[in-house]
Amino acid sequence: MPVLHNRVNNEELKQRMLAETEPRTTVSFYKYFKIADPAAFRDELYIKFNELGVFGRIYIAGEGINAQMSVPTHNYEAFKATLYNSAPELNGIRMNIAVDDDGKSFWVLRMKVRAKIVADGLDDATFDPSHTGKYLKAKEYNELAAQPGTIIVDMRNHYEYEVGHFENAIEIPSDTFRDQLPMAVDMFKDKKDQNIIMYCTGGIRCEKASAYMLHNGFKNVFHVEGGIIEYTRKAREQELPIKFKGKNFVFDERLGERITDDVLATCHVCGTPCDTHTNCLNDGCHLLFIQCEACAIKLEGCCSPECMEEKNLPPDEQRAHRAGRENGMMIFNKSKAHPLRKHRTEWEEQRKKDTE
Repeated sequence: MPVLHNRVNNEELKQRMLAETEPRTTVSFYKYFKIADPAAFRDELYIKFNELGVFGRIYIAGEGINAQMSVPTHNYEAFKATLYNSAPELNGIRMNIAVDDDGKSFWVLRMKVRAKIVADGLDDATFDPSHTGKYLKAKEYNELAAQPGTIIVDMRNHYEYEVGHFENAIEIPSDTFRDQLPMAVDMFKDKKDQNIIMYCTGGIRCEKASAYMLHNGFKNVFHVEGGIIEYTRKAREQELPIKFKGKNFVFDERLGERITDDVLATCHVCGTPCDTHTNCLNDGCHLLFIQCEACAIKLEGCCSPECMEEKNLPPDEQRAHRAGRENGMMIFNKSKAHPLRKHRTEWEEQRKKDTE
């Protein structure tokens, strides 16, 4: 039986990837369809993808597949053929090729079996995620979005919306997709006959969200085919006006791909216009936040003076500082409730008062 997992440490794998001279293509795809034996499906695909030198993160569940991948460009056609032949439902599946990409997005292949490819918190046997709203291509999106009364709904998290979104898009103010689904139904419960367009990064969340809206009695639900990634690619190819502004947050090493030059967000530390996401370099924090270059230098890549001080302690003292602290300082926390974001909100409110 071949080894179906990685045995080399992450740092060495990352350095190997960075040393590669052959070009790579970053691509994402998903499909809602029934998989009878997700574990067997995963094992078979892992062997084939590994032979092609594919890196990435793939989730497989009984409801389908969700993948973000880095593929050696010379193996791209072989990769597509392998995927297309793995199941009838995947034959000819749409690939979302990254907009702003150097191919250095992943450095290891991870394929995991999960209960769902998108955690939704739903326990409703009558809900069918494959019964979705109508797809909108880039030109169709621009036309429908311009019609009076059309509601545009962003089904991403707040930290994604913060750095970029479609014009006039409404944010669903929640930290998780599972909370957003019932919240979206409630927010628009009096608008069930209006045109509602839902979108997300690559299409997987908004497609399930559109199905859930239909499941709850909404009549005219649409979603952007391929999400922001495919919309942007097609809009540029067809020389259409791009209605998405700012950066598209992506879940790989890049943390974002620029769509337009608009900077919609501000540094979470000082309030300077900035849309660069980073993780706090303090191992007891690792908060995902937005930081300008000046604050990154001043705080040595940390989110606060306290984290910078802790980062510079000897390793034993760092561990002693973290002892008993629940899950570090909310490690990898992306919540609006994080203390740094509270500080940022207070700073913004004070700035408004100062300029009045």
